[in-house]
Amino acid sequence: MSTADPAFLLREDEVEISAIRAQGAGGQNVNKVSNAVHLRFDIKASSLPDEIKARLLQFRDQRISADGIVVIKAQQYRSLERNTFAALARLRDLIAEAAFIPAQRRATRPTRNSQKRRVDSKVLRGKVKALRGRVND
Repeated sequence: MSTADPAFLLREDEVEISAIRAQGAGGQNVNKVSNAVHLRFDIKASSLPDEIKARLLQFRDQRISADGIVVIKAQQYRSLERNTFAALARLRDLIAEAAFIPAQRRATRPTRNSQKRRVDSKVLRGKVKALRGRVND
């Protein structure tokens, strides 16, 4: 099971999926059928690149335990297969978020003309406020 991005592969043997009973109302059938999915993924033991592992472990996400295990519970759908795909998609999204590196911002100075426009607008605003006084007759 590989993702669309060739930079990393999510191997099926690294993901542990177990069926559990879903929470909430559901009538008589809810006590018999295990349709929710518990997905467990060990970041440290995975075959992901070390940079992505490090970024995943730095995330402040409640789904990632202190031991580096991602736990995702999916119970949105009534079918086990759809919940499994939803849990895997959420895991892929989490890994893709860790793989994304934002471009570094370069510090630039404002141009002289933009500084002049800013000061001129502040002066104009001050003049407008100065006119808001009491009218003396």
